[in-house]
Amino acid sequence: MSREITLQTPLSDSDTTPLRIGDRVLLSGIVYTARDAAHKRLVDLMDSGKPLPFDLKGAVIYYVGPAPAPPGKPIGSAGPTTSYRMDAFAPRLIAAGLKGMIGKGARADTVIEAIKTFKAIYFGAIGGSGALIAQSIVASEIIAYEDLGPEAIRRLEVRNLPLFVVNDTYGGDLYKEGVEKYAE
Repeated sequence: MSREITLQTPLSDSDTTPLRIGDRVLLSGIVYTARDAAHKRLVDLMDSGKPLPFDLKGAVIYYVGPAPAPPGKPIGSAGPTTSYRMDAFAPRLIAAGLKGMIGKGARADTVIEAIKTFKAIYFGAIGGSGALIAQSIVASEIIAYEDLGPEAIRRLEVRNLPLFVVNDTYGGDLYKEGVEKYAE
């Protein structure tokens, strides 16, 4: 049976290890946005020994390219993008301190192993609900790679962002176990 848990960023092992696949989470605090082009730039910075535009320790990255903000709002529609495009980069970022990722879709075995090894977590957000998700975003500012447009890295302040646990620190995989549960 899934539980509903409230979490505040930055995350630590004591936040991630109690989580199990299927748990519903309301996340508040600071979340960073980044997609594949930004991930490549982050890893390139790491490879060259240069500082990153934000501290990865305990950080959560949301895989999103939000729509422009309508008047009076901090952000436009902000639905998740498919996560596998970040799989080539995610293990490096997790090893460097990244604690959470938010997206949609299954992850590669290398990402799931990094999640287990470093006690990170992969949250799912409901695809197609970008306008609803945007209601949980109370502030947004571009902090790096403005030239990437919607894929620039943003610092979001979120309040009760609705998520669910897809991959937990024990190797649980909601996509595999959920299918198996109903396959009979």
